[in-house]
Amino acid sequence: MEEHKESGNNEIFSKRVKAGKRTYFFDIKATRSNDYYLTITESKRKYNQDNFTYEKHKIFLYKEDFNKFMAALGSAVDHVKEELMPDFDFEQFDNENDELAIETSEKGTDLNWD
Repeated sequence: MEEHKESGNNEIFSKRVKAGKRTYFFDIKATRSNDYYLTITESKRKYNQDNFTYEKHKIFLYKEDFNKFMAALGSAVDHVKEELMPDFDFEQFDNENDELAIETSEKGTDLNWD
């Protein structure tokens, strides 16, 4: 998990989700004024001849947008599950045998967004 951390020690909470060639990081970070925001990073391993690199894409999500973001994400996922693929068994992915598929670390702070 070290390769995704930025300089400084402003990370409060981190969740890593391995998904094949991709890894997603959900990191809560603190600003200098003790405000909090979420970064969502997609990291994809790319092979170049004998070595590999990581291609990363990052989204910064601020507290004033949490509810709108979650509502839109929920609507989009529900649309796929209920309208586009109603017969597909999405639950087959719930109990993957992937070691450490989800890893969470807390940095000693209890946060409650509600």
